[in-house]
Amino acid sequence: MSLPLDTPQGIADALEYLQHHLHELTERQNVSENNINTTLAALTAQLVANPPSLPILNTPPPPVPSPQPKLSCSLDFSRERHNSHVFLNSYSLYICLALEQFHNEEERIL
Repeated sequence: MSLPLDTPQGIADALEYLQHHLHELTERQNVSENNINTTLAALTAQLVANPPSLPILNTPPPPVPSPQPKLSCSLDFSRERHNSHVFLNSYSLYICLALEQFHNEEERIL
């Protein structure tokens, strides 16, 4: 790189030093990258030639969760007219969510 003729000598010397230092750092980086690539290739070849054996664990499979939560239908009809909607809504919801337990209309009513 050429500098303008009127560049002070101190700046030119500093720039030359920095360029030399940059060149050295670039060479060191190339050597390090070559060492890393060589090591990586050797480790890869070693793993391919001798794959690690994984231990076989004799653990039971995890339990399969039930598809639906357990529903409670423990409301008792209190025969109070103002609470009848709570009772009917509760049982209507229970029947809708547990429909597979009831095979026909009669079972739903009972």
